[in-house]
Amino acid sequence: MAELIQIPAGDGIADAFVARPAETPTGGVLFFMDAIGLRPRIAEMVDLIASWGYLVLAPHVFYRAGSAADLEPKVDLRDPEVRSTYFQNAGLGGFIAALTPERVAADTEAYVSTLQRLLTEAGAPDARLGATGYCMGARLSTMAAGQFPGRIVAVGGFHGAGLVTDDPRSPHRGLTAQTEYLYGHADNDPSMTPQQAAELEQALAAAGATYTAAIYPDAPHGYTMNDTASWHAPSYERHVVELKALFERTLG
Repeated sequence: MAELIQIPAGDGIADAFVARPAETPTGGVLFFMDAIGLRPRIAEMVDLIASWGYLVLAPHVFYRAGSAADLEPKVDLRDPEVRSTYFQNAGLGGFIAALTPERVAADTEAYVSTLQRLLTEAGAPDARLGATGYCMGARLSTMAAGQFPGRIVAVGGFHGAGLVTDDPRSPHRGLTAQTEYLYGHADNDPSMTPQQAAELEQALAAAGATYTAAIYPDAPHGYTMNDTASWHAPSYERHVVELKALFERTLG
């Protein structure tokens, strides 16, 4: 069962979920949350990945704005109107904007170091690392692989946002052939348009990366999150099957 711990980050101490498999880990996974934050739904997803044999670390990437408990939604986001109001008023855009490339790099270095320490303590110092991310977390998992080429050998990104931008430091400009990528885009998602999805695939091919990328039909942005009105069970299940297969191929 996922345990809430505190870990070093770039500018202080961050809450994080850690989940450990029953046996010695066959790999380590860095899990990047969506914009709604570290909460019970994330713990469920972390536990699932740990059940596949991996040690999983999910940091609260908004730690600069407050603790995970401080920022956890206090409303029922399964109601579409409540969800819409929450996104308008919760200040999430500011939290995301505060994650500059410099801050992300410093944080990711700390997260990877912590994951490596936990793996060593669990008797798997040479285990391979992967990352998966949701919403803005898809951007962070992609950036992590670019920062640690050859060390993070697998990346999953689902209903991602901000993967393709005009910024010279856009995540799609830092892809590496040393990582296998898996992307499951949401259908009709303004944060990841068909044009942007096509640009991402072009960049993956240009980098010489092994990858799988698809737009999941009828899947809204946030389709993996069953605690919101965006939940789409068929797409969630597809993501589970594809992510597990990716980690089996790359992490063991």
